[in-house]
Amino acid sequence: MSGQQQTTTVGQLPSPGSNSERVPAALTRLVWVLWLASVGVLAATVLRGGWELPGVAVVDGLTAVMWVTATFFSGIIHSYSRRYMAGSKTIDRFFGRVFAFTLAVLALVAADHLLLFAAAWLAMGLLMAELIGHVENWPQAQAAGSLARRSFLGSTAALGAALLVLWYHTGATAISEIPSSLGAASTPVVVAAAGALLLAAMIQSALVPFHTWLLSSMTAPTPASALMHAGFVNAGGILLIRFAPVVTVEPAVMLAIVLAGAASALLGKLLKTVQTDVKGKLACSTTGQMGFMIMQAGLGFFAAALTHLILHGFYKAYQFLGSGSQISQQSPTKTPTTGSTGPAGAAVVALTAIAGGLVFAVLTGKGMKLDSGLLLAMLVVLTVLHAARDIVAQASLPATVRYGAVPAVALPAIAVYGVVYRGIEGMLAGLPATGQSAELTVVHGLVGVAFLAAYLAVERGVYTRSKRLYVAMLNATQPPTDTQLTTTEDYNEY
Repeated sequence: MSGQQQTTTVGQLPSPGSNSERVPAALTRLVWVLWLASVGVLAATVLRGGWELPGVAVVDGLTAVMWVTATFFSGIIHSYSRRYMAGSKTIDRFFGRVFAFTLAVLALVAADHLLLFAAAWLAMGLLMAELIGHVENWPQAQAAGSLARRSFLGSTAALGAALLVLWYHTGATAISEIPSSLGAASTPVVVAAAGALLLAAMIQSALVPFHTWLLSSMTAPTPASALMHAGFVNAGGILLIRFAPVVTVEPAVMLAIVLAGAASALLGKLLKTVQTDVKGKLACSTTGQMGFMIMQAGLGFFAAALTHLILHGFYKAYQFLGSGSQISQQSPTKTPTTGSTGPAGAAVVALTAIAGGLVFAVLTGKGMKLDSGLLLAMLVVLTVLHAARDIVAQASLPATVRYGAVPAVALPAIAVYGVVYRGIEGMLAGLPATGQSAELTVVHGLVGVAFLAAYLAVERGVYTRSKRLYVAMLNATQPPTDTQLTTTEDYNEY
């Protein structure tokens, strides 16, 4: 009746310390214990070297670094999820899947036996698909989970084909046996195996054109989206590092890896510019950044790829967990928040970018001679140039702050990156075929030109002048229709 008022009573959500959340609390404590243990393993590896269970598992520099990284990410996500998932009837199942996924990552990076590596890869994919489709009564989530599952099964099939070819033609049953056994296989066989490995890495890391599953995965609870960067989307880099002796045999394969990574890096950057959704922007950014990671592996800089996946994982996990705070409502204003840099600003940006490239080259030794390191150093310069341009163009800030903040922030950041890179490079020193950079070719030069052209196109907004191009890019960022939430009433966890 119109004269009656309905009172809605909202109960208090359970606090993270309540008795109803014993499973989340126990798993959160356990994963932090695993992190402490991983730190101990890292210290022992640095001081005494690695060890192995012959033919089954190996604890080396890559294992120790990724154990610390994955358990730290997982600990943060477990702790965050205790509040985020409070009151959900499926909280125990969610935590069980997150913890199981963490164990799968730890098994993958330590696996030496081919079957154990493939089993861990498959388990990671199936668990992530379950997390993407975690909300059972949400049709879009179930559709997204199904799409992700099919993609990950395809990735596992490609990996399985590569491992089967290697085993059949070399007789090796462990990853550590492959380098010494490759002589028994012909070059076409090794190239075929390397191609299958690249395909598996591209699907898992959501490179274009396999990025659709990532765009659809926004149905996952936000902590699950952050968890993807704890060894899942970046697992393509781990795969190429572990099988570096295979992918580095033929220079043409390394060029193919560079081209695949560069294409995804460029397209991911362009697709991000037409996205309006916060998590959608982050997904497109991940596609581009994983392209950078794969590209660095193709250049022969496997330590740079590992450094990139770790630092990007920290940054992107933070961005996903804080994505809610990025949503704001603003009234239109006539005062522009961004503007032209001006001659002085352009000079500051250019000098900072060049200085950043020099700092990187001095600290890492890359770009100091005529090899593919020049391309890597150029990408660092472009990255600094883009970031510095964004800061200087903020018209709302005083000029002295903008001009002073650019070198004060950018150069120490590059220095930190360089120091971390050298540390990671030292941890990978014992891994076969990971320390030799590729020779500089015309293809690398064309890739550098493409990156410069893409940077200028984005800065000048060229893509916005063509409606056809803009619509094509916008369509490329849209997940399948059955995974899109068009009516808020469709979302109902209960």
